[in-house]
Amino acid sequence: MRGTTQVQVNPVAGMTFASGLRSIVRQDPDIILVGEIRDLETAEIGVRAALTGHLVLSTLHTNDAVGALSRLVDIGIPPFMMASTLLATVAQRLVRTCCDKCKQAYQPSQEELDYLQGLSNQGENVSFYRGRGCNGCYQTGYYGRKAIFEILTITPEIRRMIVTGCSNDEIKSQAIEEGMKTLRTSGIEEVLAGGTTLEELQRVVDMGQR
Repeated sequence: MRGTTQVQVNPVAGMTFASGLRSIVRQDPDIILVGEIRDLETAEIGVRAALTGHLVLSTLHTNDAVGALSRLVDIGIPPFMMASTLLATVAQRLVRTCCDKCKQAYQPSQEELDYLQGLSNQGENVSFYRGRGCNGCYQTGYYGRKAIFEILTITPEIRRMIVTGCSNDEIKSQAIEEGMKTLRTSGIEEVLAGGTTLEELQRVVDMGQR
């Protein structure tokens, strides 16, 4: 890719995430992509780079988008610094998609309808889809995968809540009020669109969460 420089981490040679990031910042790049934030030193350098006007992209292991906030605090980033630099966090899950060659509609059971009504504003006139199984999908009923997303945008109110130490549940409730679509909601929409099955969604997403 033109205009892009990549540096491979090599701890044996002394090239760690933190040392590599320090060298990269000195080159004054416009955008910095860190493969993963694993420790306080890497996180601090990333935050300082963001404070000086760089766009920093990275990954964390958390259960949902809001969980990234508490994860950064656990690593050691002060809430006020996180609130000053963070723009958004994105959580994603990969769900297997129904095989287009053998996908067919079916009328959901009453148990599935009752479950859906607790998660969606859809009525009873809905159809679910699933693959019968064919040679194209190796008799699994699924072929390929698709991502479902949860995007937490750091609005002024959420920034204030981060600084004042509000809990993840409080921040998530506020984000939902402001229009955030959760992983569960995104997944339900995919089920109703015929992209995947309810069983597959339950396999990859904690449906007990909002």
